[in-house]
Amino acid sequence: MKNYKCLLFDLDHTLWDYETNSRETLSEIYVRFELSQIGIGHLPDFLQAFYGVNNELWDQYDRGILHRDVIRLQRFHKILLALGVDDYKMSLRISEEYLQHSPKKKNLMEGCKETLDYLLPKYPMVIVTNGFDEIQSTKLSSSGISHYFKDVVTSARAGHKKPAKEIFEFALQENKVAARDAIMIGDNLLTDIAGAKNASVDMVFFNPAKIKHQAAVDFEISSLPELMNFL
Repeated sequence: MKNYKCLLFDLDHTLWDYETNSRETLSEIYVRFELSQIGIGHLPDFLQAFYGVNNELWDQYDRGILHRDVIRLQRFHKILLALGVDDYKMSLRISEEYLQHSPKKKNLMEGCKETLDYLLPKYPMVIVTNGFDEIQSTKLSSSGISHYFKDVVTSARAGHKKPAKEIFEFALQENKVAARDAIMIGDNLLTDIAGAKNASVDMVFFNPAKIKHQAAVDFEISSLPELMNFL
């Protein structure tokens, strides 16, 4: 086992429970905007449309196909259209509400704080994320895990986004650590795992759903506390 000197962590879906926090926020929006009264249908329909559109847009963003503003300005319009409602002004109000309240949610992945408590005395830890600066900062502070991390590297700050090797190189240079001495922990095979490989950084694939894949990974875990078995 290598003697790592720095841990790089993804945030959304790895530490911060994106699914639960989004679901809570969307449930509140569904009621506040009385979406059932304008033909949206039931809450599960709204949630399903969100995850379908949202996952597609973020995948396109990660692949460099679209700009981040498209997510902010078009995401909820596409969701409403998928549910048979064409109201762009409402979609912008919903988007603003979602971006304001979702990052303030506190839910973390199971075992997150327990694992970070264990790792904190042993390693400096750094967040490496494609998320937006102000939103990721709010997520870290609202969920009470900011103090675990010595640095937060966003794609905007680095000028590159995962899976580009440059964002990892930026994080390593900022924290004065060599690629061979760092390891990346993340849930996304494209951005986190392939990205770390691009930068010659070891990686841990966090795979709570135990999805089948063909990627070559250094380590694979299905729960965060498993990190304590080898780090």
